[in-house]
Amino acid sequence: MSKKTYKCIIIDDEPPAIRAIQDHLKAFDDIECIEGFTKATRALDILNNQQVDLLFLDINMPGISGVEFLRTLPNPPKVIFTTAYRNFAVDAFELDALDYLVKPISFERFLKAVNKFLAQTGQMAKEQEKKQNKYIILKADKKNYKIFLDNILYIESLDNYIKVCTNNGSLICYEKLSGIEQELPAEEFMRIHRSYIVNLGKVKVFTSSYLEIGDRNFTIGRNYKTSVLQRLLNK
Repeated sequence: MSKKTYKCIIIDDEPPAIRAIQDHLKAFDDIECIEGFTKATRALDILNNQQVDLLFLDINMPGISGVEFLRTLPNPPKVIFTTAYRNFAVDAFELDALDYLVKPISFERFLKAVNKFLAQTGQMAKEQEKKQNKYIILKADKKNYKIFLDNILYIESLDNYIKVCTNNGSLICYEKLSGIEQELPAEEFMRIHRSYIVNLGKVKVFTSSYLEIGDRNFTIGRNYKTSVLQRLLNK
């Protein structure tokens, strides 16, 4: 398997500072610097239209500060601030910055910050891969079906049968809802009604009485309401 390469950009109003970061990055085969910008607004096209995994961002710049610029981004990448000033650290970490490097940046300190990025990003990728690879085996029409958990939207009770609805269609199986409930990981699936189990990761909208998955609404059962809302609100 080929090693993943992460894309990064640099924003700093001083070209020598950009070159210094680019020189440090030469030690990392798995990070590619797409471009360096001396004006933050010129980086918007790449940030809005390309995959950017890491952003090295100066803070004290003319026109708009790095902190202000980051606040304008709806889906920012991981950010490592690079600045000559120590007094912006609180603002930086309130914005969930990965690290805060004070110029001049030694390679040892730079290495620590980049390793933090690689560790976090690698762990997230492993967790996502693990989640996508988990599956259950269901029997229907005298066949065994391998159903990946991440593809399941919801499961509906049909008396002695269940209807398993996935991203790719549905499957009718001879099984009780209580039986399939025991096979599913409780951190990802939850019974919200005597007739429904849903994939919590697929819920996009909810109120105190119903939730939405795709274009379908599901009533939250009276006896399940408190526990369901606690889970959805992460309480």
